[in-house]
Amino acid sequence: MFHQLYQFYEKYQEKSITKRRFGYQLLVSLLEQHRQHALFDIQTIGCSTEQRNIYLIKIGKGKTKVLLWSQMHGDEATATMALMDICNFFATTADEFTELRNHILATCTLYIVPMLNPDGAEAWSRYTALGIDMNRDALALQTPEGRLLKSLVMDLQPAFGFNLHDQGRRYSAGNTGNLATVSFLATAYNEAQDINPVRHRAMQLIVQLNRLLQAYIPDAVGKWPADFEPRAFGDNIQKWGTSLVLIESGGYKNDPEKQYIRQLNFIAILKALASIATGEYQKEDIQPYDSIPVNSKVIYDLIIRNLRIAPDCTVDLAINRDETSVPQSDTFRETSSIEEIGDMSVFFGTDEIDATGLHLADGQTLRLGMPANLDLYNAEGLQYRIVNGVATRMAI
Repeated sequence: MFHQLYQFYEKYQEKSITKRRFGYQLLVSLLEQHRQHALFDIQTIGCSTEQRNIYLIKIGKGKTKVLLWSQMHGDEATATMALMDICNFFATTADEFTELRNHILATCTLYIVPMLNPDGAEAWSRYTALGIDMNRDALALQTPEGRLLKSLVMDLQPAFGFNLHDQGRRYSAGNTGNLATVSFLATAYNEAQDINPVRHRAMQLIVQLNRLLQAYIPDAVGKWPADFEPRAFGDNIQKWGTSLVLIESGGYKNDPEKQYIRQLNFIAILKALASIATGEYQKEDIQPYDSIPVNSKVIYDLIIRNLRIAPDCTVDLAINRDETSVPQSDTFRETSSIEEIGDMSVFFGTDEIDATGLHLADGQTLRLGMPANLDLYNAEGLQYRIVNGVATRMAI
C-alpha cells in the first residue's frame, strides 16, 4: 500500500510550497484554508519571542495521542513541507486510501505543530529570536517556544512523539560514500542508554520505517548518534514517557530544495501513523535497529583525485559548497571553498573527478579556504572547468 502511496504522492503535494524557505506567512495562509475543513481543529496555542502565533493542528478522534512538531530549528523545514502534504492527504474525502485514512483517524488523535520556531523560520536561522537553540532548552525553559513544547507534552501525555529535523546534507550513512538522506534515532533517556518499554516502542517503529525507505534510498538511511544530551527535548520527552522518534532529513544528490526528501518524509510519517493505529510495530524485533549505520562525516561535495600541482607532487582536493541566504528572498546562493589538500583516500565525494594526468593552469596556486574556481588541463588543453565547486567536462 505504501509503495502505491509513494506513486500517488503528487496528488497530495502542497503545490504552493516549492522551496524550503517558504516562510511563515505562506504557512499561515495554508492553515487558514484547512481551517475551513471540518476535519481540522486549528488553534493558536502561544506566541514566539517576536509575537508570531504558533499553531496546533488537531486531527482525528482516536484514543492514541501522537504529537508531531517541526522547525524547532527555524532553518530545518523539510518535514514542515511534508506535514502540509499530510494535511492534504487527510483532507481528501474519498480515494483508494480512504480505509487507511479513516483507520488512522478513528484510532489516533494527531497533534501537529508545523512551525514551532516561526521567528527562526523568518530569519532562516537555527535559533530563536533570543539566540537560543531551543533543542537545548528542555531544562532551563528560557524560551517561550520551549515552554510551549513542554506544556504540550505534559498536558497531552502523547503515546508517541515525532521530533522532525534537518541535518547537514553531507552526513554519510556509516563510513561510506552514501549520503544519509534520512536518519532516525530512538533518543536515549539516560546516560546509560538503557532500553525501557517507551524507547523500545520507538525502536520498533524505526525498524519498520527503515525497511520502507530502503526501497527508495538503499543504503542511504542512517542513525543519529545516540549520545545522551540532558538538555535536549527529544531525550527528555523519551524520559517523560512518550515514545520519541527523531527523523533527520539529510542530503540527496541534485535535490538542493529537498523536494524528494520531503516525499520520503511523507510516506515515512504516514507509515508510522498507520503502524501505530494497527499496532503492527509491536511485532518487530529491535535487533535490526542496531544494524542501521551511525552517521559519519566522510563525504565532501566534490573530490578531485590525483591532480598534479608540482612536477613531483600529486594531491587530492576536497571541495564543499555552502548556502548563503539572499536577503528578502526565498532563495540562496552557493559559495564554495577548498577544504583539504592532500591525501583524501579515506573520504568520498558526492561527485568525483579522476584528474590523473591533469594539472592546474600555469601560475595558479592553491590554498585552503579559497573559492573552488579552477581550470584543469592536460597536453590537449582544458579538460575541466570548475566554477564555484561545480565541475563541467569541457569538449575538446
